[in-house]
Amino acid sequence: MPRRRAMRVTLTVAVACLAVTGAAATAAGTPRPAAAPRDPPVATDIGVTAHEIRIAVVADVDSPLAPGLFQGAVDAVRGFGRYVNANGGLAGRRLVVDFIDSRLSADEARNAVITACEQDFALVGTSALFLNNVDDMVSCPDAFGRATGLPDLPGVPTELAHACSPVSFPVSPPAIACSTRDESPQRYRGNIGSIRYYQREFGRDLHGVTVNTGDLASAHNSIQVGYELAEQAGVKVDAEFNVSARSPQSAYTPIVHAIKDSRANIVLDQLTFGSNISLRKEANLQGVTGVKVWSCPVSCYERAFLEQGGVDVEGHFVPIPFLPFDETRSNAMLASFVKYSGRDKVTGLGALAWAAGVLLHDSVNSIVEQHGVNGLTRARLMTTLTDTHDFDAGGMFGPIDIGARRATPCGVMMQVRNGEFVRLNPKKPGTLRCDANNFSTIELDLLKGQSG
Repeated sequence: MPRRRAMRVTLTVAVACLAVTGAAATAAGTPRPAAAPRDPPVATDIGVTAHEIRIAVVADVDSPLAPGLFQGAVDAVRGFGRYVNANGGLAGRRLVVDFIDSRLSADEARNAVITACEQDFALVGTSALFLNNVDDMVSCPDAFGRATGLPDLPGVPTELAHACSPVSFPVSPPAIACSTRDESPQRYRGNIGSIRYYQREFGRDLHGVTVNTGDLASAHNSIQVGYELAEQAGVKVDAEFNVSARSPQSAYTPIVHAIKDSRANIVLDQLTFGSNISLRKEANLQGVTGVKVWSCPVSCYERAFLEQGGVDVEGHFVPIPFLPFDETRSNAMLASFVKYSGRDKVTGLGALAWAAGVLLHDSVNSIVEQHGVNGLTRARLMTTLTDTHDFDAGGMFGPIDIGARRATPCGVMMQVRNGEFVRLNPKKPGTLRCDANNFSTIELDLLKGQSG
């Protein structure tokens, strides 16, 4: 289809948080203990001793480019460890969480995987934007010297090599059909439920501006899929922009000019919450009033967005794929997430990492049921994950197909009102709106000239 590229701002440096349409697992709010073992636990594989199961969370945290970027994921996985241990442990053992900082570096990310391969049973909640080489993950030897691979349950897989790795099982599956990655064009699948909501509320004549990252090609491609699907659904794109996650507010001036010149009524910025805040502040500074929809991804769903954005982000829409954090009475797993992660530390991206923990928990329990507490190996974990097709994190998320890498068709539309996130649709607390018809497919050639 023809593209309208009225303007482009291309700046450099790293970091973009994807709009992530995630999903999760099937567990109760309190872990279901495995059947009483006939034999006492013994060491069965790397990271599994008679007394402990060690897992690692690899995440970008300590970096001057984006300080604390995925701290929420680390807090969530650590909280999940406390939660499991407070409820009897896992497979007769204590869960130990190792945090390895990937520091927004491809080299650090690869080194983190090598370290985890040598000491941990699995990666859980992985949130490393530059994990573009998974050779060490795929060829990681088990305790018997076999190249079984290191099981990876990521929260935010950004690079194509990571998202489509044969040993990775994301709770937020990639838009691309991994089987088409070497084809031209590739096939993509995305959830346009939020776009359809905006069209129902504000009419079919939505047109406006999209904001993408100028930092990371893989993140740019993932975000672009959503914009292409929105256009396919009837949203007219007047202008497209690329910006860096480190761009100052002044970099958004030409974007706001485009919004005013085109009289845009929808603005889609799928970058970090900081990008959305800068855009709204600049728009308010220039007196923009005609936009009906300011839309931000799940990365905006945290207190910091409200606190740093203040009155400037009033009215912002934030679609999320899980139950809102203030509805803990409606779901026991959600209550545990908030309790053990820390009410002041929960984030939208952290919810994805917690879901990865629930996925590990359920998978381990399934192995124990079939093979006993001493049947726990990396190979069996990956087999179990491959066979997982209906996973909802104890009802926190809508069901997704982990083995087939298909995201949830469910979610909740939130909006910032009077400085708080307010549920709009569906209206009933504790519920998700699920519609498989919200998924749309498209063929795009986004990987031309790229490896991965």
